[in-house]
Amino acid sequence: MDTQLTTEIARRRTFAIISHPDAGKTTLTEKLLLYANMIRTAGMVRGRKAAKTVSSDWMQIEQERGISITASAMQFNYHDCVINVLDTPGHQDFSEDTYRTLTAADSAVMVIDAAKGVEAQTRKLFSICRLRGIPIMTFINKLDLPSQDFFDLLAELEDVLGIKTSPLNWPVGSGKDFIGVVDRQTQQVLLFEKAGVGGSQKALVENVPLAELLQHNRIPERIREQLLYELELLDHAGNPFSLESFLAGEVTPVFFGSALTNFGVETFFDNFCRLAPAPGNKVAYDSSNEEVQIDAIADPFSAYVFKIQANMDPKHRDSMAFMRICSGLFERDLTVKHHRSGKEVRLSRSHAMFGGDRNTVDLAYAGDIVGVINPGFFAIGDTVSMGGGFNYKSIPKFPPEIVAGIRPLDVLNRKSFDKGLQQLSDEGTVLVLNSLRSGSNENLVAAVGKLQFDVLQFRLESEYRVRTKLEVLPYRYGAWLVGDAQNFKPTSSSMLAQDASGRVILLYTQEWERKYVLEQNPGFQLLDFQY
Repeated sequence: MDTQLTTEIARRRTFAIISHPDAGKTTLTEKLLLYANMIRTAGMVRGRKAAKTVSSDWMQIEQERGISITASAMQFNYHDCVINVLDTPGHQDFSEDTYRTLTAADSAVMVIDAAKGVEAQTRKLFSICRLRGIPIMTFINKLDLPSQDFFDLLAELEDVLGIKTSPLNWPVGSGKDFIGVVDRQTQQVLLFEKAGVGGSQKALVENVPLAELLQHNRIPERIREQLLYELELLDHAGNPFSLESFLAGEVTPVFFGSALTNFGVETFFDNFCRLAPAPGNKVAYDSSNEEVQIDAIADPFSAYVFKIQANMDPKHRDSMAFMRICSGLFERDLTVKHHRSGKEVRLSRSHAMFGGDRNTVDLAYAGDIVGVINPGFFAIGDTVSMGGGFNYKSIPKFPPEIVAGIRPLDVLNRKSFDKGLQQLSDEGTVLVLNSLRSGSNENLVAAVGKLQFDVLQFRLESEYRVRTKLEVLPYRYGAWLVGDAQNFKPTSSSMLAQDASGRVILLYTQEWERKYVLEQNPGFQLLDFQY
């Protein structure tokens, strides 16, 4: 077995960062870049117009609104590890993009706001990680601000998410008194001081043995007494930590800190590299739909497309397909089999991304994310490999919760409109549908949330120079139809439509319509997810 291949794959850490909006996920990503020496100063998600923007939010609309709208992939070295970090949109309207991205991750970092605890989107993303068996590390953020009781936070994590918690460090103080963390395994205390404005520079750290800190009264008495009480309570009532239970998804190691001030950030990243799994075997399905194990090291190159992004570079106006490498070694100009079409394709223009910048990739390994130029050939979920004969599990499409008709304001822009709609549909920005209602030829777009429509119109105008008129329709539910659509009779307030792959979806306005329409059309099925 190739020693270099084994070593390189063992160095990989491919993970996604998940959270509710505003919990500090993108800020934490930026601080990882700071501590990896990839940037000299960390940007802020929000701030004055002159402030530096975060590296992972590379789209114009992301920088204007101060939110992550599309998942981004970045690779860099951190100590002895090669980090592939997938920053996902926190807003629920982009949950489908987040789900697709989570399929490419070997582990996840869950960011919790110390004041708000477990929020709705956190629960949803956590459940997806659990379904996929992804081990999760927890970073409780914003300790520089007033927070909930720490034990209440741990109890909420366990009760709401159904996973055991095991704090590997513990905060010294909170709010304006937050000055450090105790490493419970080494019994060392890290005391922090701010450096730079707004956390733009690495925090200054002093490492002190816990016993020495307590003996010399280095901290105020009230903080010292509270810390002693909490540590003693943890030792007696806390959950023990083991690497095996973490990798099995039974326990989440918990760390405390502030991504804004950088307090506790570096020790969290150090522990992440130590604990998070390297790429392992992946389940695939052969031609008989039987499970097969693809070995990350022993099997030759294979990968699948989990994301497509158009117009990352305004100069090129091209489309890029992002592949998660699941096994073996990737080399530029590699000729592989495209499983869906059965054709061979040459991966000649391969790139790694850092924010919106691209760099040519000559070699990559299992666990890495590689972007290849997509001439309209690749689709989300496609498998490629050296030998063929299997497919990685398809990525499901979410049912729409909002539908609209859309058209260009200027009919002379129809060609650009059609091109933009097609490319953004390929990305999964929205689901483009054609109505099967007699005499209807309008373009329909469907999404999980209205913010996706805002992004669609913004990008059609900024990237394709097409201003559009969008009218939201009354349909609030959707489900894919199984059966011959020609013999299906929808209700007067529902409608059948077809997606780009020819799959038929029923759009309806009220929950009761689903049951009613199935009673009126025996032998048909409605599916919430389509693979």
